[in-house]
Formats: sequence, C-alpha cells, structure tokens
Amino acid sequence: MNQLRLRILLPTLLLTLPASVAAHHSFTAQFDANKPVTVRGTVTKMDWINPHSWIHLESKDADGRTVTWMVELGTPNVLVRRGFTKKSLEAGAEIVVSGYQAKNGENKMNGGYVTFKDGTRLFAGGSGPGEAPTPVPGAPQK
Repeated sequence: MNQLRLRILLPTLLLTLPASVAAHHSFTAQFDANKPVTVRGTVTKMDWINPHSWIHLESKDADGRTVTWMVELGTPNVLVRRGFTKKSLEAGAEIVVSGYQAKNGENKMNGGYVTFKDGTRLFAGGSGPGEAPTPVPGAPQK
C-alpha cells in the first residue's frame, strides 16, 4: 500500500515543484538592501494574494508628478497576524511605506513597515534583510 501511495504522490509533487519555485523568489533576486526607500502615498488597490500581498500606491515625486508604486508584503495570513485588516488597506487610505527598492530602479519595493495616518506602524512581513528601514522624520521621501 505504501508503494502505491508513493507512486501516486511522487509524480504529483514533481509536477507542482517547478511552478512553486518559479512563482517565488528570494529578496536579493529582485530587491537591493542598499536602496532603502520611504514612500508617502494613497492606496489605489490592495491584492491579498499568496505568496506575497501587494499594495498599489500613488505618490507624488519631487516635481509633483503622480507616481505609482507597487509594494510587496508578506502573505495575507502574516499581515492579519501583524494587525492589518482589509479595511486598513482599502483604496484611499493614506500611508507611509518604508522598504527596499527594486534592483532595476522600478517603482517597486519590498515593504518593511507601513505607517498609517493615525501613527500606527505595522511590520509588513516583507522578506528584506533583517530589520527593515525605519522612516526618519523629516527625511526626504520619494
């Protein structure tokens, strides 16, 4: 009986492994630990999906132009355990996100902390290296 289970399970596992590996990446493959970034903006969309949730955020650059950012977070389960709710990240919510920018310079970051308008600060569950960058009051923001 055990051999029969193995014959059924092994091919199934081997077929799903490549999809799982391709869908997930390490922090260093996409983000740069030497590019900490802080963005203040308004949530336009929140994707509560696995393996990473995403905040879509509109911000203003130094010239006043609207810039769209994508912020990678932890899984929905991690976010809920950290104190996030679906209401806290609804479209229109004003937030400050600190994290690490994409290596290729895109407006994409691995989120470290999200700070809400009322001052609440939550860890975003990102896969960054160690402690995520903390926004410094008065520091320039992108």
